[in-house]
Amino acid sequence: MRIYHDLKFKSQMFYGKSSFISILRVLFSDGSLAIVLYRITQFLFKYRLGFVGYFFQLLNKYLNGCVIGGKAEFDTGFVLMHPHGVIINSEVKGGKNIVIESGVVIGAARNGLPVEAPYLKNNIFIGSGAKILGGISIGNHVNIGANAVVLQNVPDNSTAVGVPARIIEKK
Repeated sequence: MRIYHDLKFKSQMFYGKSSFISILRVLFSDGSLAIVLYRITQFLFKYRLGFVGYFFQLLNKYLNGCVIGGKAEFDTGFVLMHPHGVIINSEVKGGKNIVIESGVVIGAARNGLPVEAPYLKNNIFIGSGAKILGGISIGNHVNIGANAVVLQNVPDNSTAVGVPARIIEKK
């Protein structure tokens, strides 16, 4: 069911509507196959069928050029605009309406012994080539600029740009 909501959200973004025809058009657009394969992988890992889930994860890697960990959790409205080069760690947690462009890395970091992965809240846009690393939190209604390297928490209603990323408050 999350696949339908993801495609509906993407259709609303592209065409301003979520009719059957617009959802069908989005299904065959760039990135939608990657979303479908990720959701299948996520389902299989959730129900302890990870050995089959790895097959779909590899299929996603070879067909779409992206690696999304099977245990990564995103709520509805997960959209990959152009999946090539996207890498998302298995420990990443995300909320609703997260849009990701090509070449994005959302990864864990070892700051000591435990591995810490980012937590993304709701309504987030991540531009091409951005890197979000470590046990940080990305707030609600946030934009991450293209090629930004985010290493610190980003508060609600803001934009992160640059290397390393600096925070720009939205008005």
